[in-house]
Amino acid sequence: MDGTLADGVVRVGGDARQRFYDARGYGRPLEHNRIELAPVEAAHLLARDDLDAVVDESESGDGARLGFREFLVRTGATLRFAVYKDLRDRGFYLSPAREDWPGVAGDAAAGDVDVDFVVYPRGNGPWDDAVAYRICIAGEREAIVARSLGDVVLAVVDEDGELTYFETDAEPAIGGSAADADASFGPAEDLPMADVDADLLADRVVCYETADDLYERHFYGQRLFGRNADAGPLQLSLVEGAYLAQRGVVDVDVDAVVDLGRDVEGGRFDRRLRAYAALRDRGVVPKSGFKFGADFRVYEEFTDVDSLSHSTDLVRVVAPDHTFYPRDLSLDVRLAGGVRKRMVFALTAANGEIDWLSVARLTP
Repeated sequence: MDGTLADGVVRVGGDARQRFYDARGYGRPLEHNRIELAPVEAAHLLARDDLDAVVDESESGDGARLGFREFLVRTGATLRFAVYKDLRDRGFYLSPAREDWPGVAGDAAAGDVDVDFVVYPRGNGPWDDAVAYRICIAGEREAIVARSLGDVVLAVVDEDGELTYFETDAEPAIGGSAADADASFGPAEDLPMADVDADLLADRVVCYETADDLYERHFYGQRLFGRNADAGPLQLSLVEGAYLAQRGVVDVDVDAVVDLGRDVEGGRFDRRLRAYAALRDRGVVPKSGFKFGADFRVYEEFTDVDSLSHSTDLVRVVAPDHTFYPRDLSLDVRLAGGVRKRMVFALTAANGEIDWLSVARLTP
């Protein structure tokens, strides 16, 4: 059985609907039992010898009968084929994310240029109203716009042809909203102290005398005399110092702290400060994530400094127009998973809203 390539699709006649669409979820049905296949679907059927050849009747074609090798070269579907075959081998039916294609409607976001495939739950097909994954495909050297992720699965094909799947979420649950943050360690407006005596030093703020409560009940800073010290000065990062100075908690000049932060980090300091404030306002405790190569590690359960739970998230603060390279993204996610944390990115404008994005390894 041959197919015909024209207008970017492969059409197959005869009993193609019964053999390929009804039985195995390939393509979309046309009249008279014909079906229309995306090139990647036709490539898979050629690889399985379910199609003998595809006749190229496209505008630039020459009427040649193309086998699998020639068809793959002519259509350039290599990366899509690798992902399509892998998911088929895992027992999934899937459809190309093309407008008017079966299954590509409603929540599946028809016409979404960032989605390559719609994958159905095992046991379901394009005739069922259910979607398991929306797949976006990239090679390991491609730049990926951060804003294009969220509620899709990123399938990365590396140079060896191996596949790695990343599940992304544009609305990860991080604490609560600012309105229902726990007063015991949430927004600084709930802190009982004010005008804590402090000095601005080269790269941090050091507090004295009445700073114990800041550390013991709210987990700001670290003891200057070491982690085992029961008392003494408290050292704050510039982000913590700026956050508390803006709220009148520590007695240092706010502008001086912020200016020093900008001298050290440039515009990145403003983004980190906004992300820090947003996390505190959600009722979680952000601390330095330096040991893990991130901006913050986040604690969601906290009563006092002696009852710290395991930190749940690593947060990296990036600009709204940030682009990922899959290798860097893989390093971040692998490291977070290795220390039993979730990798979260805060797409933060210096003076705007924050878009949150979590990324995790996925085995479909």
